[in-house]
Amino acid sequence: MAEKLDDFGATKTLVRPEERTKTPSLYKVVILNDDFTPQDYVVHILQKFFRKSLEQATELMLQVHRKGLGIAGVFTLEIAETKTAQVNEYSKSHKYPLKCIVEKA
Repeated sequence: MAEKLDDFGATKTLVRPEERTKTPSLYKVVILNDDFTPQDYVVHILQKFFRKSLEQATELMLQVHRKGLGIAGVFTLEIAETKTAQVNEYSKSHKYPLKCIVEKA
């Protein structure tokens, strides 16, 4: 708050409107199905990078297998991009074509 003199020499307190922070937008990390990545590897990825339990990871892996894709998690943009890059690089280094993409939630 700032003080300012008015026309009569008295001080007035200026009140600034309250600034609100915006809630960050959320983004989905989507795992895409392919015909070459083993199912147990997909489960491993979901547990390692998305902290899914064995049961959750298996259920999501089956969804990816049956429907062609599955949502591994919903995050802020930076985290979603980081997780996507980590999974894609890790899969590439293990010679699997598994891919993740980022989509706006």
